[in-house]
Amino acid sequence: MEVDKPTKPEPIPREPREGLTLERIVGTGIEIADTEGLETLSMRRVAADLGVGTMSLYRYVSSKDALIELMVDRVHGEDKNLTPVPDDWRARLELSALREWRLYSRHPWVLQVIATPQPPLGPNILADLERAMGALDGLGLDPVMMHWVTIAVSAQVQGAALLRVSEWEAERRTGVTTRQWRAAKMPMLSEILESGQFPMLSSLLERQEEIAHIDEWLWFSLRRLLDGVAVFVEERENSGSTDIGPGLRKAL
Repeated sequence: MEVDKPTKPEPIPREPREGLTLERIVGTGIEIADTEGLETLSMRRVAADLGVGTMSLYRYVSSKDALIELMVDRVHGEDKNLTPVPDDWRARLELSALREWRLYSRHPWVLQVIATPQPPLGPNILADLERAMGALDGLGLDPVMMHWVTIAVSAQVQGAALLRVSEWEAERRTGVTTRQWRAAKMPMLSEILESGQFPMLSSLLERQEEIAHIDEWLWFSLRRLLDGVAVFVEERENSGSTDIGPGLRKAL
C-alpha cells in the first residue's frame, strides 16, 4: 500500500503590514529578483514576503508570467530625469543606450526577459522604444529603418550587459573576480604565446593594462556603430535611395 508523501504546508501568512495592492505585489517581485535572481521568484514566495496567502495574489495578477511582465515594465519607467539632448540624434541614441545599460546594471534579471523576439510590451517599454526611434526623426529614414537602427543600438547594449551579468554571476558562484581570474591564467597564457604562433595576441598581452573593461568597450563599439549609421544616412541623402541595398537584401 502506497503512502502519499507528505507535502510541505504553505507557510502561515503573516499579517500584512499594509493593504495588499498590485503596486506592492510588483514591487516585492522586483525586490526578490534583484536580490536573489529571477529563478527564485514564485507567487508563493511573493505572498510569503507580503504576509498574505498565495491565492490572494491572483485577485491582482493572473500568473507568475504576468507578474514578471509587470515587473519589467515597472523598471523600464525608471531614469525619467535624464536630460534629453535636443537636435542631436547621436546624443539622443547614446542617452537611450545609457538608460538601457543602467537598467541592466540595477536589475540584471531583466536581460533574460527582454532580450527575445517576443518581449513584454508594456507602456513604459513602448515609451522607451518610441523615444529611441524618435531620436532619428528628421533624418529621412522610414519607420522600418528607424526601428532597425534602434534595435542595433539595443543589441549592442544587451551584448555588453550579457558579459557584465555573466561576470557578476561567475564572481558570485566562485568568489573569484575577473582580475583575479586573469592573473591566475597569465602564466599558462604567457607560455603558449612564447611559441611565436600568436603575434597579435602577444602584442596585446604586452599592453594588457590598456585592455578595455566592459563599460569602455560598450561605449567604443556603440560610437563606432553610430559612425556607421551617420555614413548610412549621408549616403541615402545623397543617392535618394530608400532600399537597404540589393546585396544585403539577397543575403537576407
